[in-house]
Amino acid sequence: MATKINVRVNRKRPESMTRQIREQLNTLIDAGALAAGTLLPSERELANTLKVARNVVRGAYEQLMEAGKLTSEGRKGRSVSSGRSSGGRSTTKKRSGGKASKSSKARKK
Repeated sequence: MATKINVRVNRKRPESMTRQIREQLNTLIDAGALAAGTLLPSERELANTLKVARNVVRGAYEQLMEAGKLTSEGRKGRSVSSGRSSGGRSTTKKRSGGKASKSSKARKK
């Protein structure tokens, strides 16, 4: 079961809602309020709680995954990464995501 987290969005602030969510989650992870292995709420669940679009939450989660703060547990959801200090971006993941998928789609047609 996912942990209930205290994240808020202020629509009047100049920062995007995605950035607000990402920075709050990042602060909670760095402060130890979200321990390694803690499951986060699903995109849909958090989006409904905050009354924002699901893509807003998805963007924040994906940016935290790229920063090495979160890991995907498949159907279980996303959890806080155990290797917080790594913080490196996965460049191989970015390279394989863009052009390779387009060329493989072209081959299937």
